[in-house]
Amino acid sequence: MAVAKQFLKSKPLAKVTFELSADAVNGAKTVALAGEFNGWDAQDLKKQKDGSYKTTVELPVGSEYQFRYVLDGTTWINELAADKYVASGVSSEENSVIVL
Repeated sequence: MAVAKQFLKSKPLAKVTFELSADAVNGAKTVALAGEFNGWDAQDLKKQKDGSYKTTVELPVGSEYQFRYVLDGTTWINELAADKYVASGVSSEENSVIVL
């Protein structure tokens, strides 16, 4: 699991790359990213040659965004390298948070 941030010099945006390793997906057939930045509408990550899944999203800086990964449309998991975690408000579980 990994999150990489690249801050743009020309705009107040950051390119954020979300990646799950092949081990982390544990054989899942689909891997998606859902968060505040996409209305919690799970969007598929692209499978890489090494079996990992990855996507890059441009997000405004100066904010925090909650997110989680969705495996096979049913299993929600957190990013182990998140900046912090907050209560989801839906269950006793927490959401991952990225701070930009």
